[in-house]
Amino acid sequence: MFIQTEPTPNPNVLKFLPGRDVSSDPRDFVNVDEAAASPLAEALFQVEGVKGVFFGYDYVSVTRDAQGLEWPQMKAPILAAIMDHFVSGAPLMRGGAFDSASPEGDDSEIVLEIKQLLDSRIRPAVAQDGGDILFDAFDEETGVLSLRMRGACAGCPSSSATLKAGVEQMMKHYVPEVTRVEQVI
Repeated sequence: MFIQTEPTPNPNVLKFLPGRDVSSDPRDFVNVDEAAASPLAEALFQVEGVKGVFFGYDYVSVTRDAQGLEWPQMKAPILAAIMDHFVSGAPLMRGGAFDSASPEGDDSEIVLEIKQLLDSRIRPAVAQDGGDILFDAFDEETGVLSLRMRGACAGCPSSSATLKAGVEQMMKHYVPEVTRVEQVI
């Protein structure tokens, strides 16, 4: 198995591409307790310096502690953990351990439009950088759209620029009811 690595705009996140599907539903693990839901995430958190793990559709993003080890010291044990997991045939998630981050419900027409735009145009672009953006809320009175950043996007120095220059402009263009986009932390 050959696993490629790619840098992301966030210097503390590295993207690992195992050359196969990883997760049909992106998953974010920000601590070792959450990682217990996944054998792979749990193994990655055992690598010294790992601070976060994100499963994308065809990649794994790993966040390192900025004050800890450098990527050259961490890359080999991370690659080994990913390779061992996929070669073993173990499931990505332990049974029923994780619910989707976006609850289903009776969404308004505007919210459905926003979610469709996120899924079709924005999330695929953000995934190229090892991250994800999720719908959090939309205030129809003020037009404020709240989004949640995950993976490489969470804590990235350029995430606010991505939100304002990219996402906000696109949302305002296609969904005129959106007046502003904010990041939920």
